[in-house]
Amino acid sequence: MSSSALDPDIAALLKHDPAGLVPAVIQQHDTGEVLMVGWMDDEALHRTLTSGRVTFWSRSRGEYWRKGDTSGHEQHVKSVALDCDGDTLLVRVDQIGPACHTGERSCFFTDLKAVEV
Repeated sequence: MSSSALDPDIAALLKHDPAGLVPAVIQQHDTGEVLMVGWMDDEALHRTLTSGRVTFWSRSRGEYWRKGDTSGHEQHVKSVALDCDGDTLLVRVDQIGPACHTGERSCFFTDLKAVEV
């Protein structure tokens, strides 16, 4: 991960994990559908806020990746919010194509059949 141009006032609001990351919940802006969860450091958030496209830090690859650059399934940013604890981002997007690498619209397609009590 590299140094960041993220506004220091925004960076000061974030509560990072020990690796310097914050989870980012990605939601379809007009339906509320939760599409996926990714990880951002300050630089990924800066790129997301300034480019209009979602950028993540890939923990497995150890590099930045902008959603859709290889698949064409882009995420166009509509808004970014920080939760009350400062430890999770909500990124509302216009998703082009499926969000999941499996080809599903959302990464949350496995129903665990929770029992109601």
